[in-house]
Amino acid sequence: MRLVFTKMQALGNDFVVLDNRDGSIHFDTRQRRRLADRHFGVGCDQILVVEAASKPDVDFDYRIYNADGAEVEQCGNGARCFSRFVRDKGFTNKKRIRVQTHAGILELICHTDQVTVNMGSPEFLPARIPYQSAHQEPFYHFIWQNQSIRFGAVALGNPHACIQVEDIATAPVEAWGNALQQSDGFPKSVNVGFMQVLDPWHIKLRVFERGVGETLACGSGACAAVAIGRVQQLLDDDVIVDLPGGTLRVKWKSSQSPVVMTGPAEFVFNGQIEL
Repeated sequence: MRLVFTKMQALGNDFVVLDNRDGSIHFDTRQRRRLADRHFGVGCDQILVVEAASKPDVDFDYRIYNADGAEVEQCGNGARCFSRFVRDKGFTNKKRIRVQTHAGILELICHTDQVTVNMGSPEFLPARIPYQSAHQEPFYHFIWQNQSIRFGAVALGNPHACIQVEDIATAPVEAWGNALQQSDGFPKSVNVGFMQVLDPWHIKLRVFERGVGETLACGSGACAAVAIGRVQQLLDDDVIVDLPGGTLRVKWKSSQSPVVMTGPAEFVFNGQIEL
């Protein structure tokens, strides 16, 4: 199977984007892993697939696969690349685009060099994350090498945990990320954020993503960190999030409003690959 693809990136979080509006692309987990492999394929954190709209009130359907080949519900950085891709390719000239994901409908607003994504409302109920806890709490705990680690948990299309740390440069990102992902508490695994609060309006963040490992940026992870920080009364409603790959702006006004994220999306190259 020959695939025509576009490579894109958003703050170093990189994607292979495929046009499957005609439904001709059928690939399995092994082929998706090959495509995402940085040595034997194209290489990416996630594969994004554009599909024809399944509902009259959306412009496109949007599917996301992690580098391990598994399909996931949401990707905020990918959503920004998705919007730029469909506009650059001439699939639409709309500045406000609605796309259907497994997590629900996303609204993407295209500016000159930035894209704003309405990520919807965060879900803190444990059953909705999902996280195995009888009660909703601002803080949960897990044990790592006889040490109790405190974290917050939320769903923003996909499950997220966030740990506040003194310094993200020295945080045990891989060790704690793996420990939480492999715990019984998250039946669908979890993306794990490590947040350093500089000011109520400014944080640093690293994210260890399920099926990928640590990435240079995670849009939904940035939104999750701000939502959790707001619930824990650490952050204001308009926050600058510095990630290893660059900066996002995240706003969450209240529990009655959606989380809104703004950041860049960039074209890298077009290509073809035989799978």
